[in-house]
Formats: sequence, C-alpha cells, structure tokens
Amino acid sequence: MTTLTILVTGGSSASGIAVAGALAAAGHRVLTVGSDDVRIKAAAAAAGQGVTPLVCDLGSLESVRELGSAIEKLGIGGVDGVIHLVGGWRGAKGIKDQSDEDWESLERGAITTLRNVSRVFYSQLEASPHGRLAMVSSTTASAPTAAAASYAAAKAAAEAWTLAVADGFRRDQSANSGNPGTPTEQHSAAVIFVVKALVDDAMRRQHPERRFPGYTDVADLATAVVGLFDQPAATLNGQRILLAK
Repeated sequence: MTTLTILVTGGSSASGIAVAGALAAAGHRVLTVGSDDVRIKAAAAAAGQGVTPLVCDLGSLESVRELGSAIEKLGIGGVDGVIHLVGGWRGAKGIKDQSDEDWESLERGAITTLRNVSRVFYSQLEASPHGRLAMVSSTTASAPTAAAASYAAAKAAAEAWTLAVADGFRRDQSANSGNPGTPTEQHSAAVIFVVKALVDDAMRRQHPERRFPGYTDVADLATAVVGLFDQPAATLNGQRILLAK
C-alpha cells in the first residue's frame, strides 16, 4: 500500500476527526488543520496516532501559503490529497431575511477557504500520482429553498470552483499540451460529496428524540473519503457523489 500525505481542512469538526482517523487507520500520513490551536490538537488526539495538527486561518491566502511552507519544512514531500471540510450553516425565513452578515460568513467558509487551499496546493495535487481534492456540498445546492438561499448559493459556487479544478486536472494531464482534448491516463481528481446534512454520535446523544432522516453519518463520509484513493482518477474526476440517505 502506498502511504500518501493527506491534508484535512476543518479538522476540528466531528467530520474532520472521523475523516482524519479513517485515513490514518488506512495507513496514510494525515495533516489536520484548524484555526484554533487547542481545538485542533484535541481533534488530532481524538483522531488517533499518525495525525499531525496544524493551525491556519484558511480564509487568508497568505496564511495558507504559510501553511504550505510549513508543510514543506516537515520534509515529507508534497501533499497527495486535500479533503476540504470547512463550511458552516446559516438560514433565514425567506429571501428578504437573507442578511449580509450571513452571506459574508458563508462566502468565507464555503468559497474563500476552498479557493485559497486549492490554489496553494493545486500544483502538488496535479503532480501526485494519486492527487485528490474533495469537498462536501449539500443537496440544497441543486434544490435551493428561499430559507436557505445564501447557503445554497455559497455551496453552488463552491461546487463550481471544484468542477473548475477538475477541468484543470483534465487539461493539465492531457497527452499533448497543444491538443488538450487528447487525454492521457488521469491521475488527479476533484470531486464533490453531496449530503443533506451530517450527523455524529454526539448529536444523537444530545437529541435522542430525533431520527435525523436522510442525514449522512460522519463515519460513512470518512469511508467514502478513504475510498477515493482506491478508485481511478478518470472515473472520479468532476463527479458529484451522493451520500445522502
């Protein structure tokens, strides 16, 4: 088995812990990133052995560049995968109630962080024989409601960016740079996981009365992430993978 170096952003979340733990258990080197030193160290410890915590403000391009430099100094080579789990939820009653504050938060969390991370690590992912970029989107992006207008728009924009990255991989890995339409063996892929929402054991304990219909367990997301590195890039690249129940 090839040991890969995989960056998990949004690593302090329940999904971040689950994904980092599953990747480490599969034998990969995992770098988990969060904005708070104490929280990301606790998350890395919860994820298990082989997970290294790093601190970065992913909303700042300069900070992400500094993260890239810090990873280079670890002497472990380039990054083979970026699993982007940064997002956040904001909702309202309808269109008139969509606030600028909510949009700014969603834009930063869902779009700006993804743009920053993908730009800084694109070359490494494109060069890796197993390069993978993955983000988590929502069913709301393709079926928006008035109450979730800002959230759906932000997720749709993030999906569009990810599909553009997929096109970049496709073009850069063409056999002939003078003829981008002639493909060679694809080895990097950008994909979108689509869920209604995520659920974990802590949420179930806090709300034993709820059934969470259609929700995706973070453990199932983690399993799907690990599986990305076992599937052909040409099959995966540009796919929206539905994980909603």
